[in-house]
Amino acid sequence: MPSYLQIENISKSYGPKILFEHIGFNVNEGDKIALIAPNGTGKTSLLRILAGKDSSDSGGRVLFLKDIRIAFLEQEYEYNLEATVWEQILMDSSKWMEHLDPEHVADYEQRIRQLLSSFGMVDSQRKMSDLSGGEVKRVAIIVMLASEADFYIMDEPTNHLDIDAIEFLENYLSHARCTLLMVTHDRYFLDSVANIVMELDRGQVFIYKGDYENYLEKRQERIDNYNAETDRVRNILRRELEWMHASPCARTGKSKSRKNAFYELRDRAGQVYKTNQLNLDEMGQATRLGTKIINCENLGISLEGKALLKDFTYNFQRYERVGIVGGNGTGKTTFINLLTGNVGAGFPFHVTGTLSRGESLNIGYYRQEGMSFDEEQTVLETVNDTHLLGRFMFPHDMLNNKIRKLSGGEKRRLYLLTILMRQPNLLVMDEPTNDLDIVTLNVLEEYLKDYKGTLIIVSHDRHFLDRLVDHILIFQNDGTIKDFVGSYSQYRESERLRSKSVGSASRTSLASRPARENGRIGGTPSDSSTSSGARKLTYKEQRELEKLEKDIEALTAEKAELEAKLSGGLTDVAELQAASTRFSEVSEMLDSFETRWLELSI
Repeated sequence: MPSYLQIENISKSYGPKILFEHIGFNVNEGDKIALIAPNGTGKTSLLRILAGKDSSDSGGRVLFLKDIRIAFLEQEYEYNLEATVWEQILMDSSKWMEHLDPEHVADYEQRIRQLLSSFGMVDSQRKMSDLSGGEVKRVAIIVMLASEADFYIMDEPTNHLDIDAIEFLENYLSHARCTLLMVTHDRYFLDSVANIVMELDRGQVFIYKGDYENYLEKRQERIDNYNAETDRVRNILRRELEWMHASPCARTGKSKSRKNAFYELRDRAGQVYKTNQLNLDEMGQATRLGTKIINCENLGISLEGKALLKDFTYNFQRYERVGIVGGNGTGKTTFINLLTGNVGAGFPFHVTGTLSRGESLNIGYYRQEGMSFDEEQTVLETVNDTHLLGRFMFPHDMLNNKIRKLSGGEKRRLYLLTILMRQPNLLVMDEPTNDLDIVTLNVLEEYLKDYKGTLIIVSHDRHFLDRLVDHILIFQNDGTIKDFVGSYSQYRESERLRSKSVGSASRTSLASRPARENGRIGGTPSDSSTSSGARKLTYKEQRELEKLEKDIEALTAEKAELEAKLSGGLTDVAELQAASTRFSEVSEMLDSFETRWLELSI
């Protein structure tokens, strides 16, 4: 495979803080690389240098293969508030489209329309100012994917996306014949898309082929080998120390080269690899929790006549661990703002029903937009506890740093500390995985697994949900909520099996079910006392049922063909995109048709 990118001798520092120094690596065609490093160690800076948005302090070289096309997805997407979605995408796609002839421009625009459909952006005339954070992220990703670039550079592509959008992007990238280098904290996404893990650690780059579990195993081997070498050097140092202290002749008679080697050994012997890791052991646990948490009865939320929540009745329990999922814009954040009382006089939503909270609640609310630090304060002025700050990976040399100098992930980690140190007994977390690195997330998960309080998590991170929650509330576009007891993966599997079961029933219905006409089953008059309340179908309903059975059979066959293509039968990106879009459409139609079939058949 040709080398798409060669990096040589690049460095970056901010003031006295060195992020990385004189690093180099290659990216070959077809590589799909996940870059992993703790927050504040230079992941975003490295991507910006590669994308030409920043420069290396030490010169060096960033050499791409001639004529390959590069698309860069930044964490923060810059856009025109007054532009429509369609106008914004065309503006940002102009560099790709300006040299195309009219026929290929039309093809490009059709590709954009297909991506808009796949991401659920059905109204391309909405203004960018009206979009949620997740919808803005979708627009940025559509601009990137529509380019069909040879090399994608992506900084946290799953941040702010809902799970459906993540799974679409995951499927697209895992099947696409592209090369990519991405920073991501989403472990399921990483394992599905990446074939190489690249670690930026203490200013150096380490490459591991394989998935995330393989990376963890090989990384530990590297650390163990390094520390074993340190032990060996220390044993040699003891012998050399005896030689240095011995005086058969004068000290000046000792070998100069051996003395120099001794000092080098002494320096190396002091280097022990210790992982700088978040430690939550001493955070303490939740304050005492009463029997009543939050009770909702017929709760409704609407905005300008549109219902975000309808007649929701539910009593949250002590020690319950609830995950909340749903598409962007379905009202999840509005709902938990209401639960926690985080609403003011300007709250624009109309609320019906009742909501009451227990008197013993000590609520800790980790919000997407909850950070309100004084940017000119230092870390120590913000949290005046050096011990806790050390546990949260803020060493002494960072304590006098001003908040504005911290990375996005470091600010998130400090924000998390300010919440957990209050020892809440109801912990509500709205997208806590955004901007946190994988190492921090692993430690946070371990802490929350043993958390002795009620936990409510809104998240798109499937791994995070699977490890921490045992009950899922699924927000629907029509304002209703599905209630599922189990993990997120169990919910997805149950949905898959339900869809498969309903599809199977519909395909065999004509062969296995007796004809039902005019209230008779198998030619025998139906008895209302023994027919489970079966009602007589009208002529119109009977015709509808017959048509549904034919349509379901045809759609099921088409879905199977599309699944086969998406599993490896297609290599062309445009064909793959079209097949993926059609697969989503067919799946939605099948779900709708099968639901209606059940209504008529029961």
